[in-house]
Amino acid sequence: MPDLSVRIKLAAVWTALMFLYVYADLLSFYRPGELAEISAGTMGPFEVSQGTLFIAAVIVIIPALMIVVSAAAPFPLVRQLSLGVGVLYVLVSVSNLIGESWAYYLFFGVLEIGLAALVVAYSYRWQDGSVSP
Repeated sequence: MPDLSVRIKLAAVWTALMFLYVYADLLSFYRPGELAEISAGTMGPFEVSQGTLFIAAVIVIIPALMIVVSAAAPFPLVRQLSLGVGVLYVLVSVSNLIGESWAYYLFFGVLEIGLAALVVAYSYRWQDGSVSP
């Protein structure tokens, strides 16, 4: 994407990352026994509670907000948030893969790690607020 501004690149990557998180979780409902586990009150290794659902919501909401931040916030804020949140999401994506054995989820995870790393790379190279790094 060499002809696009960094803001557009970041917004596009955050959009893709958000969709990957949503679709990976959506496809998980089709695993045998998954809906029964959810109905029984568990979500993977965690008990379904207001707290765990709130954390899950935050994990999906942050990339959605970063789309808007990338497009509308001042350069220094966009750069710093993208660096910090990008690193955080690399770690979140890695932690989501711990103990995972389903190939589709591993594939999503690798893509999520790559996109979060791309956010960090774009932000790191974007030093002066110009259109391109």
